[in-house]
Amino acid sequence: MKNLWTPWRMAYIEEKEPGGENCIFEAGMEKTHEKESLLLYRDPIVAVLLNRFPYANGHLLVAPARHAADISDLQPEECSALFAMLQEAVAILRKHKKPDGFNVGLNLGTVAGAGHPGHLHFHVVPRWEGDHNFMTVLAEVRTIPEHIEETFVALLPDFQELLQKNTARP
Repeated sequence: MKNLWTPWRMAYIEEKEPGGENCIFEAGMEKTHEKESLLLYRDPIVAVLLNRFPYANGHLLVAPARHAADISDLQPEECSALFAMLQEAVAILRKHKKPDGFNVGLNLGTVAGAGHPGHLHFHVVPRWEGDHNFMTVLAEVRTIPEHIEETFVALLPDFQELLQKNTARP
């Protein structure tokens, strides 16, 4: 048997439930983007991050800027802004990654698979025909062909252009 060493995953395994200043969705609240936290976009209502532990290249997390654990905690303005951002995120990923399809979803609560149950977030996962090969099926290992920092650099200009457009609205 061969070992595939993935020491960077320990941060995910050992992570405690985030909240407040330690929440990945609330880190750098004063910034519109930040490479270190993989923050591509933040306005007063919505934040978009690259998933540090992606299922596929370009796996995005779209969350309300405000700490909210349940969809019923959201204000109507937040719901509208989140769905509008999901549309924009899909368009940006389509432009840069040219996927064959997408998985877009929300896990509410730990038993539903939420890795950060204290701050709800949507997953936007680009998919390509045949993207899950034998490694995933047999070894429960995903192969991600592009480094996450390259993905960040490719997507950031479009999200920052979107931010400029959104902040220019009355």
